[in-house]
Amino acid sequence: MSQSSKTPKPPAPASGSAAPPPPPVPTSADVARLAGVSRATVSYVLNNAEAVRISEPTRRKVREAAEELGYVPHAAARSLRAGHTRIVLLPTSHVPIGPLYSTFLNELQWALRRLDYTVVQYGSLGLSGDEAVRAWAELRPVAVISLGEISLSARNVATLKRAGARAVITMGPVGVPGAHALVMDQQEVGVRAAAHLVERGRARIGVVVPEEEGLELFSVPRLAGARSVPGAEVVALPMAYSEESAADLAARWRGLGLDAAFAYNDEYAMLLMRALQDEGLRVPEDVAVIGADDLLIGRLLRPRLSTVRLEMPTGAHLASLVDHAVREPSEVTERHDLMAAAAIHREST
Repeated sequence: MSQSSKTPKPPAPASGSAAPPPPPVPTSADVARLAGVSRATVSYVLNNAEAVRISEPTRRKVREAAEELGYVPHAAARSLRAGHTRIVLLPTSHVPIGPLYSTFLNELQWALRRLDYTVVQYGSLGLSGDEAVRAWAELRPVAVISLGEISLSARNVATLKRAGARAVITMGPVGVPGAHALVMDQQEVGVRAAAHLVERGRARIGVVVPEEEGLELFSVPRLAGARSVPGAEVVALPMAYSEESAADLAARWRGLGLDAAFAYNDEYAMLLMRALQDEGLRVPEDVAVIGADDLLIGRLLRPRLSTVRLEMPTGAHLASLVDHAVREPSEVTERHDLMAAAAIHREST
C-alpha cells in the first residue's frame, strides 16, 4: 500500500483545547448514600427543619457528607416546598450613613443568616418607589427591610405582599400602612443637640445639612428638631462630605454671626471642626461644636467632641422581629421605642 493510500491519523488535539467534561452535580441522594441515611433526613438537616428531632451525630454526618461532595440544596426547589423563599431583601444605601448604622446593618445581616435567611442587598440608586418595588418583587423575597431612602406607599407594600413577601419592615421617622413600622425619631437627635448648646449659652446655631442625596430621612427631622428648641436661632448650612466643602463653610463662618454648630453626625462635625481651626477659630471659645453618633474617634480629638449618643436596637433584636413578622404576617405593628438619644458633653462645647 502506498503512503498516500493510508488512512490519515486524526491530528492530536492541541494542548488545552479539549476541556474535560464537568463532574456530575451531586444530589441529595448522593449525600444520603454517603452519610448512610434517608433523603428525608438529608432534607431535614440541611433545611434546618425544627419540627423533626435528629441526633447531633446524624446531623454532623449529613453535613460532612454534603461538604465532601460539594452538595448545595436547590433554592428554587426548597422555595416550592415551603411556599416562599428565605430571601430577606435589604435595599442598600448609596450615601455615607456613618459607622454606627453600618455596624448595625452588619449585625442585622449576621443575625438573619443565623436564622437561616438569605440576605440579598439590592442597589436601588435612581429608582422611584414604584420602580424599586417592582424590581424587588421580581426576587420574590419573604421579607423586605426598607431603611427609608426610598419612600414607600401602602400600594407599594401591597405589591410586595402579592409577590409573596410575608412581611415588609420599614425603618424611618413615620410608618407606612400595611408595613411593620420601626419608627426611629430622628427629630429627637436635633432636639438634644440644640438644647445642649442653648444650655451652654449658645443661641445662634448653624445646623449642618449634608448635600449628599438620600440623607434627607435623617437630616430633615434633625434640623426640625433643632428649630423646635426654645431660645435657639437656627440657620441651615449645606455642606458636602469633603474637606473642600468644610473649608468653604469655615471660611464664611465669621460673616454668619453664629456661635455654635450642630453637625449632622460626628464625621461631619470632625470635618467642620478641623476646618474652623484651620481658619483660626477656637473651639469651643469662638464656636461650640456638637455631632451625633458618639464615635470613638471623636473622643480622640482635641478638643474632645461633644455628641448625641444614640441607643439603637441590636441587629439580633431586629432580626428576631423580622423572623416573627414572617411567621405571623397578619400582626402588623408599629414600634416607637427602638431609639433613644442623649447629649454627651465634652470639651468641644
